[in-house]
Amino acid sequence: MELIYDIYMAAKKKAQKPRKIFVLDTSVILYDHNAIHCFDEHDVVLPISVLEELDEFKKGHDSKNYEAREFIRTLDKITEGKDFTNWIPLNGVETGSIKVIMDTSRTGVDAERVLGRKMDHKIINAALNIREEAPDRKTILVTKDINLRLKAKALDLASEDYLTGKVKDVDSLFRGKATVENFSATTLGKLYEKKALDIDIVLEENPEFSPFPNTFYILKSDNSSGLAFYNVANQTLDHVEKRGVYGIKPRNAEQAFAIHAVLNPDIKLVSLTGVAGTGKTLIALAASLEQRRDFKQVYLARPIVPLSNKDLGYLPGDAKEKINPYMQPLWDNLKLIKNSFSDRDKEYKQLDEMVEKEKIVITPLAYIRGRSLANIIFIVDESQNLTPHEVKTIITRAGDGTKFIFTGDVKQIDSPYLDEQSNGLSYLIDRVKGHDMYAHITLEKGERSALANLANDLL
Repeated sequence: MELIYDIYMAAKKKAQKPRKIFVLDTSVILYDHNAIHCFDEHDVVLPISVLEELDEFKKGHDSKNYEAREFIRTLDKITEGKDFTNWIPLNGVETGSIKVIMDTSRTGVDAERVLGRKMDHKIINAALNIREEAPDRKTILVTKDINLRLKAKALDLASEDYLTGKVKDVDSLFRGKATVENFSATTLGKLYEKKALDIDIVLEENPEFSPFPNTFYILKSDNSSGLAFYNVANQTLDHVEKRGVYGIKPRNAEQAFAIHAVLNPDIKLVSLTGVAGTGKTLIALAASLEQRRDFKQVYLARPIVPLSNKDLGYLPGDAKEKINPYMQPLWDNLKLIKNSFSDRDKEYKQLDEMVEKEKIVITPLAYIRGRSLANIIFIVDESQNLTPHEVKTIITRAGDGTKFIFTGDVKQIDSPYLDEQSNGLSYLIDRVKGHDMYAHITLEKGERSALANLANDLL
C-alpha cells in the first residue's frame, strides 16, 4: 500500500506541474550522455539531425567520442522494440518521455531559409515544429552552443544552457585559503614550537576564528605571522613550513600551501588553480617527484583540445607524433625541474632514468579510460577543459594508494562548450570542498616573470 501511495503522490505532483518540452542539441549529449535523464518530469525531444551528428562522433578516443557512444547505447536500450518517433516513457515514476522528431521542414518561419542550410538550423526547425504541435506547452531548445542559443532567440524560440553540473557563483568559489588578523603572538609562538595545536585551545584564545575543513591560513599578529593548515581529521591547526621539493622552492605562502597539500599523505585529492605563471603544474610535479618512493608511478596527463577545434587528423605523423605538441608543456616543466640541478647531480640523471623506465609517464587523458590506477600519483593538467562527468570518470579510476592532483585556470577555457561555471574543475572545487580527503589552493601571485604578470594584469 505504501508503494502504491508513493506512486500516486508522485503522479499527482507530476500532474500539478506544467510539463515542458526540452529539445536537445548535439552539444548537450557530448557534454553529458546522461542528459536525457536530467529534466525531471518534463519531456525530451531529439531531432534526427542530432543522431546524424552523433554518428560522426562515435569513433575515436576523445571524451566526446565516448559520450556519443554511451548515449547511443543508452538510447538503444530505451527504444528497443518501440517506435521512438512517438513518446516513450523514460525510466522512473517522476520522469517524462522521449521521442525523436524526423521532419525538419517548415511552412512558417524556416531557420534554414533565413540562416542557411546547416545541422544547427535543422535542430532549430525541429524545435519550432514541436512548439506548433504542442502550443499549450512551453518548448525550449537546450544547447551548450552560445551562438545557437542566440540564433534561436532571434527566431523567437526559447533557448537555455544545459545547467546540470554548473556552478552558480564562480566568483565565490572556494579558494582554500584565508588571512586571519588579530592572532596573539603567544598562539603563533606555540604553533611554531609544537608544530600542531588542538583547535579547541586555539578557539579559546581566538573565539572569532572560524576554521573550515582542510583550509590553509595566514595567521597574523601585530608583529609576526605564521602559516597554518586546519587538519579536520585530527582537529588540529598544523604549522606549514616553506619546504622545497625536488629542487623547487616555494616563492610565496600560496606555493607553500600547495606543496603541503600535495605532500600530505592523508589528502588523496588536490586541486590547484591560478593564472599562467603561478606555478601550478611545476609545484604539482616537483612535489609528486619528492614522493617517488611512495608511489609506483607518477602520471601526468592533460585533455587534448586542438586549436581552432581542428581534429588531430590534420597534423602530420603517427598517433604519438600528433599528440606530442599538446604534451610539450608537461615536458617543459619536467625539463625545468631537471635544470634546477647540475648535470653531475644524481637527481639530474635520476629523472632521465625515471622517464626511460616509465616511472614518470606523460600521456593524453583519453588513454586512461577503463583502467584501474593503483598506487599512482596522477596529475591532471589543464583540467578546466574537462566536463564534470569527465572529472568524475577520472577520479573513479583511483585504486588503492592513488592520489589525484587537478590543476588549471577556470578563466582560461579552450573548449567551445565549457565556461567558468560549467567546467569540471569548478564543479570539483564546489562539490568536494570541506571533505577530509580533499584540499584546494588558488594561487594568485605570478612567479614566472614580470612580463607574464603584466600580461595577466593588463591584457
